[in-house]
Amino acid sequence: MPFMNKSIELQDLGLKDYKQTWDYQEQLFKGIVDTKIKNRREEAGFETKNYFLFVEHPHVYTLGKSGDMSNLLVDEVQLKAKNASFYKVNRGGDITYHGPGQIVGYPILDLDNFFTDIHKYLRFLEEMIILTLAEYGLRAERSPGETGVWLDVGTPFARKICAMGVRASRWVTMHGFALNVNANLGYFDLMIPCGIRGKAVTSLNVELGKKSIDENELKQKLLKHFKTLFEATFI
Repeated sequence: MPFMNKSIELQDLGLKDYKQTWDYQEQLFKGIVDTKIKNRREEAGFETKNYFLFVEHPHVYTLGKSGDMSNLLVDEVQLKAKNASFYKVNRGGDITYHGPGQIVGYPILDLDNFFTDIHKYLRFLEEMIILTLAEYGLRAERSPGETGVWLDVGTPFARKICAMGVRASRWVTMHGFALNVNANLGYFDLMIPCGIRGKAVTSLNVELGKKSIDENELKQKLLKHFKTLFEATFI
């Protein structure tokens, strides 16, 4: 059994095209999987790496494997007019929007280094968001049967503040979470968020009644809680 490597390489990619970032994720993901295959074939003990990518994307809509195309409410011409792009992707979940003012996190982890339980992994990602939002005075929570993080669950005012969708193969993860921090919520009107009708979407700045939130400060809070939950160190 190779050594359990709980160190995670942190990379902040800034504002980066969705497809370029997806390709980069695939590259890192493949590197980890290839090491695991080599370890199994050769009974070697090579350490597998872990990564955590922060990124913001230009306006883009992505549709997961089980997603319904009808949840995108605009055509190609309208997308172009909104300066937005669209991709079908290999994560779970339905349709999601990414754009400036939204902090996206892609943990690319070998879960053999932590725990081999995808359900637990998703719950930990949600818990990281919940704990972070609590530092801003918000009571965020899970919504039964719906991945992600919400406010006022079980009321007519339920609204989603963080979407999630992951892919895992050989216990290696990719994709992740998208937390609305200073997001332009108008772009969510062009889709049925995550395929769930009648549920609103919100952003941290809106909830706090502020023009903008310090995104770097928020990232540090996210990392602090991630580190604690996963018993990890960042390098």
